[in-house]
Amino acid sequence: MKHIQFMDTTLRDGEQSAGVNLNPQEKLQIAKQLERLGIHVMEAGFASASLGDFQSVQEIGRVIQHASVMSLARAKESDIREAYEALKGAVAPRLHIFIATSDIHLKYKLRMSRLEVLASIRESVKLAKSLFPTVQFSAEDATRTEHAFLAQALEEAIRCGADVVNIPDTVGYTNPQEYLSLFRYMQQHVPSYEKAIFSCHCHDDLGLAVANSLAAIEGGALQVEGTINGIGERAGNAALEEIAVALRIREDHYKAQTNLVLKEIKATSALVSRLTGMVVPKNKAIVGANAFAHESGIHQDGVLKEASTYEIISPQLVGEEQNKLVLGKHSGRHAFTERMKEIGYELTEEERDRAFRTFKQLADRKKEVTEEDLHALILGETSLVHQPYEVKHLQAHFISNGTQSATVVLEDANGNVLEDAATGAGSIEAIYNAIDRILQLNCKLVDYRIQSITQGQDALAHVHVELEGVTRVTGFGVAQDVLEASARAYVHAAGKLLKRSEMDGKTNRMLSR
Repeated sequence: MKHIQFMDTTLRDGEQSAGVNLNPQEKLQIAKQLERLGIHVMEAGFASASLGDFQSVQEIGRVIQHASVMSLARAKESDIREAYEALKGAVAPRLHIFIATSDIHLKYKLRMSRLEVLASIRESVKLAKSLFPTVQFSAEDATRTEHAFLAQALEEAIRCGADVVNIPDTVGYTNPQEYLSLFRYMQQHVPSYEKAIFSCHCHDDLGLAVANSLAAIEGGALQVEGTINGIGERAGNAALEEIAVALRIREDHYKAQTNLVLKEIKATSALVSRLTGMVVPKNKAIVGANAFAHESGIHQDGVLKEASTYEIISPQLVGEEQNKLVLGKHSGRHAFTERMKEIGYELTEEERDRAFRTFKQLADRKKEVTEEDLHALILGETSLVHQPYEVKHLQAHFISNGTQSATVVLEDANGNVLEDAATGAGSIEAIYNAIDRILQLNCKLVDYRIQSITQGQDALAHVHVELEGVTRVTGFGVAQDVLEASARAYVHAAGKLLKRSEMDGKTNRMLSR
């Protein structure tokens, strides 16, 4: 049995999904959950891309103790040194250098010759190896690169110190048979093949990312890269949860193992979905709502007699266990804290107190408090701890076939109460107009989505919004009441927008001095 390492790039490539904008706190939440999942390497970001990325990479590297934290870098000295500064405090820092190798990229993007690319690989990898214990090199657009030159580029990287070399299908162009053959070609034509781990990184433009990744493993890849839920640039990346479960279920075929904690898959998927606002399709493999649902009478009969007739994966394997009422309105603070630890949350005192108050309110109103409710509750409340504004009171006046009005009361981080009222074509528009007046926002609502956390009339509502102002930001809110969840989501996003405006203002003032 060969052992497969998993490199997760949800925080870097995944955040490049259109409309996704995670703040540092949200990235750290995801990183901690990836650590619980057992991810071997997490790409925390692109340290030289912006100050925000640098700080996120630095914080994740400081906090994560049981995984290697990696930053992306171009084959440039400035990028490499920036990444080093961000990760020098990490337990297991790693650098990921990339440069394109295909003729189309060399001609139109880099405007470099092959000899210049090889020289760049040589210089950048040597510098990186002098600073980092582990260096990964990626040949961007490898699957459209002439095979002999790709082998030459990878050999150059390994000889200069690369510990991992990646053969990415950057534009989702290849197919499983071609990709397997490419890895086997490298085995035969890269003299230093045995001195490095070969990795695969597949995009899903033709819907083949997972199939291609599994083919690469058959071809000798010992590291597989992707994202949770398959999010990412364009059509996304290979979904790591699908690859992990495929290796477990078809261990007989792939002869490969991984030490991922598969029961954490469902929780990881849900967290990424809620924070990014990218809804998991119901028919999505492994983590979709219908993944373990049976409606056909024939299927139901078979599963009742023997689950394996129509289920090749047990729900419990990926953490899709039957939810039970574990906590209720009579539960105390200690029991609540212990239960939060059981489902993976280490809360600060402030976070715990906020979450406990909301839990008691929920338990008084809701018939059944499920584990999904608890995850949503923690996600919603902890996100508010560091936000500049909080919704304290909300009143909407509904008139059938008429203009709606709303009064909103916010409280800022200093305890100041801010209040205003506005009208709108609907209740939510009126609420948002009131918030705009209070915060003096000049932005545009470009996306609004709502979904229920669980089933039934007393289900929690999860609202995702996207605002566009000086930049594009996302926000979410969780509450039993749809209007309250909508207000929380808008204020969450507005807080991000105002922080960004404040940062831009400080930068401009510094530059003008």
